[in-house]
Formats: sequence, C-alpha cells, structure tokens
Amino acid sequence: MNNAGTMDLLGLSALEERVYRHFLRHPGTPTEDIHLLLHARRGDVGAALERLTDLGLLRRADNGDVPEGSLTAADPEIAVGLLTDRRLSELHHELQQVTRPRNLVAELRAEQSAHTPTGGGVERMTNLAQIRNRIDDLAFFAREEILSVEPYQALTPENIEHARPLDSRCLRRGVRIRSVVLKEALDNPPTAAYLHELSAQGASIRAAPDIAERILVYDRHTALVPANPADTSRGALVAQEPGLVASVLSLFERIWDQATDLSSLLDTPPPDSVPLTPMELEVLKSMCRVTKDEIGARELGVSLRTYRRHVADVLRTLNASNRPHAALLARERGWI
Repeated sequence: MNNAGTMDLLGLSALEERVYRHFLRHPGTPTEDIHLLLHARRGDVGAALERLTDLGLLRRADNGDVPEGSLTAADPEIAVGLLTDRRLSELHHELQQVTRPRNLVAELRAEQSAHTPTGGGVERMTNLAQIRNRIDDLAFFAREEILSVEPYQALTPENIEHARPLDSRCLRRGVRIRSVVLKEALDNPPTAAYLHELSAQGASIRAAPDIAERILVYDRHTALVPANPADTSRGALVAQEPGLVASVLSLFERIWDQATDLSSLLDTPPPDSVPLTPMELEVLKSMCRVTKDEIGARELGVSLRTYRRHVADVLRTLNASNRPHAALLARERGWI
C-alpha cells in the first residue's frame, strides 16, 4: 500500500522526491554539489534534476531571493497538481488513489516553513539518522566558519569517506575550519593521516589530552551539542538562540586555547623536493582545484591537448593511479 505522505504514487522516484523536497527547504542550492549532500551519485542526481525540470517541479529563479537562473521548487500546490493531473490522464482507473495524495500540500508547506529561519530557539533531535543529516546540511551551507570539539578515539574508514567530500568542499569554498580532537586519536594511523590531509588543505586542527565536550558551531549562528553530555544516545540540541550560541562559542575558545597545534604533535617529514617543472606544478594545483580539463587549460592559457599531456606527466612522476591519488600524494609530500 502506498503511503499518502510520499510522492511515489504520483510517479516520482525516491531520489526525485528527495531532490524536490530539498529545493523546497533550500531554494537556489548549487546543482554541481548537491549530490554530496544527498549522498547519491552525481549522474543519478543530474537525471533527477532534469526530469523534475521537465515536469515543472523545478524552475529557474526569476526573482531576487536567490541567484538568477538557479533552481527553485514549484509551489507545493502547483507541484502536486501537475503530478496528479499527469497521473490521472494515464491511470483513470486509479482515480481514487491518485487524488488521495493531495494532502501532500499541507505536509510540504509545513516542511517548507519548518526550515525558515526564525532568528532563535532550540530544537531537540533524538533520531541518529536525522542528526547526521542535519550536520551534513549545516556543513553544506556553511559560509564562513565551522568550529568543532570531537573527542573520538579513532575514525573508521566509513567515517572518513563520508566526511571527506563535504570537508574538502568547505575548504575549497574558503570556509574556515577549526577543530579540536582528542590527542589519543593521533595514535590511530588512518585518523592521523586524514587530519593531516585536512590540515594540508587549510583546516586548523588542535589536539587536547582530555576532552569530553562535543561541540559543533556553524557560522557562529547555529550550535549543536548533546542533549545529555553523559549519554550521547539521548540525542542532540540544535540552538540558534544568540545567548546560548555565545556560551557555546566561549566554551570552544577556552578548549581551543588550551589545545596543542597538530603540526607540533604529528611527526611529519620536511617536504620532498619537487621534481616537477613550474608548468607541471601549476597543472598539479589545477587538477586539485577544478573538475574539468577544459577549465584548467583555459585558466593556465594552454591548449587542452597540452594540458592533458602535462597531467599524464604529473601522474607518471607521482606514480599515481588516478588524479585523486595524485592530489593525495602531492599533499602528503608537501608539494601543494
């Protein structure tokens, strides 16, 4: 039996529904990176965006609320009406079931208004998946700074693979990251390597021998802390009340001032000499910065063929299997 609170009965896939609901909450999201937030493949999200646009559920913005030409979601009343009419024309014999999901309008409006900034307040969240999604959401939309105190003893490979795309995206966009971790975490090689990788990309990381606090603060506006510090399974509090956020910020700064910088704790060798020509070094930096060869070639003022030849030379010099591997090796050696 289809649930009247979902849009699959109206012909949308689960991913298409997630994309539409996302744009209700966050109109104008950059489409090139939305797959990171949704934890889906870029091609699948691209296909969902194209179909939702064809159906009229996503439209190009034409007002000043979001950047001109970016995507916004059609009003829930219009969206549900469009989908319902489409299904009615295809499945007359299921008229009763197709018209039932019109109550989606109220649900979607509630979801739309629930994420409208109110200027303050505290929200309690108890569902672990919901908390993780909110953390990803806050990181994705951070504009200036992310502060954290995280007393984990080690990161699993899954933790690292989940965090890497969003962390790297934030640093590429110029978002400042300051993080305090438990000194014991540096004894775990994969964890230490990942923290060193973040530091090489511009994150400021410190370690402390004895921390129990768990703190996340985004743009000095939204703070997330455990609902019960002694039992993190009890959920989390998301605060936007200025006085509460200020108190969390003050606690973070005290912990930060007493922590030790990562560079003085990790035994890192001096950077290797760089056996690359100046142009190859510029190509290497470009490979880490842009996603398309055409853009890199244009930025460096060389032909696409020349750019790709330099890329092949860089991969060969680094003995790298692919471009992400080359970027990681270069950062480990201190070349970039």
